[in-house]
Amino acid sequence: MRAVCQRVSRASVTVDGEVVGEIGRGWLVLLGVGPHDDEAVAARLADKIVGLRVFEDEAGKMNRSVVDVGGSLLVVSQFTLYADTSRGRRPGFTGAAPPAVAEPLVERFAALVRERGLHVATGRFGAQMAVDLTNDGPVTIVLADEAPA
Repeated sequence: MRAVCQRVSRASVTVDGEVVGEIGRGWLVLLGVGPHDDEAVAARLADKIVGLRVFEDEAGKMNRSVVDVGGSLLVVSQFTLYADTSRGRRPGFTGAAPPAVAEPLVERFAALVRERGLHVATGRFGAQMAVDLTNDGPVTIVLADEAPA
């Protein structure tokens, strides 16, 4: 799995003019799934993101996690994180998991974060989505935890 995590003061995702997910302070997580990823990978990544200490404490230091600040996550499936740009200018996406593998793992990732006591909103898998956010900081962290082939 690959994740682009953006610390936000607010974020939302819209499909066909309807807001399908929105949060206040927390993480916008753009989440890509590889073909060999599994629930163990999803659990490790969920733990890493939930535990990242990048929210400011009372001294202004990045020392608190999303749990510590009572934040939320907006999880948006993003197969394009597996883009292969090694040949030409048109990316290939064969490195991404097929929808039958990816969708349940994106849902499981969101459920694992919920199990840790956080509010989680999501986009709509496979839909054309418009993501709106206010990046706080800005703080953007790229993570990868992938199962071996």
